[in-house]
Amino acid sequence: MPRLSLLLVVFSSWLWLAQPSAAQATNGNPLDQAQTHWYAGRQQQALDVLTQAITADPQQSRWRFTLAWMRLDRGETSEAEALLSRLVEDFPDYAEAHNNLAVILAGRGDLDAAQHSLARAVLLNPDHAQAQENLGDVLLRLAQRAYNKAQGLQPQARLQLKISQLDALMRAR
Repeated sequence: MPRLSLLLVVFSSWLWLAQPSAAQATNGNPLDQAQTHWYAGRQQQALDVLTQAITADPQQSRWRFTLAWMRLDRGETSEAEALLSRLVEDFPDYAEAHNNLAVILAGRGDLDAAQHSLARAVLLNPDHAQAQENLGDVLLRLAQRAYNKAQGLQPQARLQLKISQLDALMRAR
């Protein structure tokens, strides 16, 4: 079965395009401090800064989102998923969090939950190109699943043709 190729876009350009300067890192902004540590290779310090800041002010959605991204970047998928799940519960209108949660869900094969999360992201921000693309990828996988199930229930040449065409499309991605 072809691998799902969802793209993970986790930050708007205003957040991670440039590394923060030393002056930004010392201004007391935990996000700037965490980014400075992160880019300097001090990942644990970055996580510690954000964790402490979030404990003090859990309403800072950008800090929580950044912490989830850092966890995911370190390969700590379960922790990132838990953080994003809580984030979308607390901030249900945060389209980027829905998109990124969906990528994790799809990556582990939970296509129905991924579709739901992506549909929410697109509803919140119809111009979110990455969420639109990710939704398309998930819908292709759901179509593939449905065609394969139908073929297993009642084999038909037209279904086999659709499956072959969809498989070729998925391989081309």
